[in-house]
Amino acid sequence: MTYVIGISGGSGSGKSLFLNRLSEKFPGQISVLSQDNYYKLREVQQVDEKGIQNFDLIDAISIDKFESDLDLLKRGNEISVIEYRYNNPSLKPQTFAIVPTSIIIVEGIFVLSYPQIVRHLDLKIFIETDNDSMLKRRIERDQKERGYDRNDVIYRFENHVMPAFEKHIEPFRKEADMIIPNYNNFDKALEVICTFIQSRL
Repeated sequence: MTYVIGISGGSGSGKSLFLNRLSEKFPGQISVLSQDNYYKLREVQQVDEKGIQNFDLIDAISIDKFESDLDLLKRGNEISVIEYRYNNPSLKPQTFAIVPTSIIIVEGIFVLSYPQIVRHLDLKIFIETDNDSMLKRRIERDQKERGYDRNDVIYRFENHVMPAFEKHIEPFRKEADMIIPNYNNFDKALEVICTFIQSRL
């Protein structure tokens, strides 16, 4: 039987690193569905009062497609996904396949915020860290991977990221089955989750 694990947390909390470490432990044995690959087109995203597109809104995601693909995976169907390239025009999106497995991991900042997704989850994980760490990681990541300059990153963090976190992400922390603190590292929690996944395979 398919078992679905949802991983949420604020932007820069360490979700991607945690997921990468999990994937390394179980190569080819788990399927990963990332919310990032379901952002609506840049052209249709809402803009703030300065005319800057806000990708940290609950309706920035094509939730119907996200939920539909998750349902297909659960039913044992392979799906095709267009990779999200962080609005960087110099990076060409690639299409890749996700093969169904007995363990499906769904990750993203709003994973616990959408009832359509939550109803599929057997285990809900929330990764938390402090705001300073989230901002530091955002600056490092967005400059390197997304081509944003430092001032742009800070502006988006203060005006888009944190309001979304406070309204749509942090309130669902209490709904999680497991809260993983990521202030220094998450090694012990990773070990626990790996042991649990191994028992389900």
